[in-house]
Amino acid sequence: MDQFSAALDRLLSRVIPEYQSLLSCEQLTAGASQETYKICLATGSGELNLALRRAQPAMAEDSSIGSISLSTEAKLFQMASNAGIPGPAVVHVLVPDDDLGSGFLMQWLDGETLGHRIVHGEEFAAVRPGLAHACGVILGRIHQLDWQAVELDVDIPCADPAAVVEETWSRYRDLNVPVPMIDYCWRWLRENLPQQARRALVHGDFRNGNLMVGKQGINAVLDWELAHIGDPVRDLGWLCVNSWRFGARELPVGGFGSREDLLAGYAESSGVAVTDQELAFWEVFGSFWWSMATLQMANAWRTGETPSLERPVIGRRSSEAQMDCVNLLIPGPFTIPQQQAVSDGTRLPMPAELLTGVGEFLKGEVAASVDGHNKFLARVAANSLGIAQRELQYGAELAHREQQRLENLLDQTADLDTLRWELVNRLRSDLPLDTPGLAQHLRQTVAGQLSIDQPRYSALN
Repeated sequence: MDQFSAALDRLLSRVIPEYQSLLSCEQLTAGASQETYKICLATGSGELNLALRRAQPAMAEDSSIGSISLSTEAKLFQMASNAGIPGPAVVHVLVPDDDLGSGFLMQWLDGETLGHRIVHGEEFAAVRPGLAHACGVILGRIHQLDWQAVELDVDIPCADPAAVVEETWSRYRDLNVPVPMIDYCWRWLRENLPQQARRALVHGDFRNGNLMVGKQGINAVLDWELAHIGDPVRDLGWLCVNSWRFGARELPVGGFGSREDLLAGYAESSGVAVTDQELAFWEVFGSFWWSMATLQMANAWRTGETPSLERPVIGRRSSEAQMDCVNLLIPGPFTIPQQQAVSDGTRLPMPAELLTGVGEFLKGEVAASVDGHNKFLARVAANSLGIAQRELQYGAELAHREQQRLENLLDQTADLDTLRWELVNRLRSDLPLDTPGLAQHLRQTVAGQLSIDQPRYSALN
């Protein structure tokens, strides 16, 4: 028995009644700072499954992948459970004498967490119509939790709407890349801040993908790492962001329901009527935040902070969230490149053909010959090659058109990067958001980039 298993065995013998033996311990995830395990053990009453969440051994003693500690996350799970919010019961919070680092043991629950399956799976067809209302009811309960009674503001951040907008924009600015649509959104958000926002415990990542759904409905609210004290409508807006609809764009709440059902459920449990204007602000903010966060993850990969095959591909998802902002703030017509055959050109084979061949090999033969995480990585690698292939096919022409639009908009001639920075700097100062040609330029530029990064994303349809 290795050191980890031995420490886990000793812990279970202390905290689990009738504990007999550890049957298995399967690592499910290994993120940048956190691990998740499924543990199966034998007791005098039969087999029992538990989940263990703990910080990576190399991380700080009390660390989490969000802005709060794992011990604080355990406290949030306990508070939620006591208030009738569905989720796992916490069995034990790790202490130094456990020799397992920072983390906690909790009840194992069965259900589906993959958002695409929840939206499209036939087995959830009967429960999907009620999920939006149920989400509203649950969020109403979360936002009524008495965080002041337990002085939760000592353990988790507090931020008003203006502060979270500025913090998000500051993180993007620190990346030192010119992305005019992000600066445009920042300006819009600053000019449309909510008036007299409430203060409540905010889950921070309440969305399809962090909800466990079974055949009877929502079994659990998971992943409290981004919890904070702030405007509770942020949770409602985040649930409506297009990124979490998994292709079902016509159903704005998680891809499974309507805003009307969500707000009705929320009013039912909280007694608070949220306006369409309040919800719209936080839906825009959600896509603004995600467009920044994906770039931030790609930068962490570039610097070597979090080596990963997936992170650079996630970075290219920024254009998805930017296009969602376009459709929310400056909707209108745009064109994307007409599809070309990968063999177009006079070389045999063309570069796009080479990349296509390798991508098909990864998605086909390689993915079929490996299991689990490696199968996933083979598909990620194929997606990465697909982006590079489309960049080769369409990137030069799109860049040429972008440069022409910028020269007309800014009334100056320069290389493309210089022009992008000029537009960014003007947006950061006093360029009116209704400047003629600005909306059309941003709409066309983001749509063109998205046609390279993810041409099947629903915002292009």
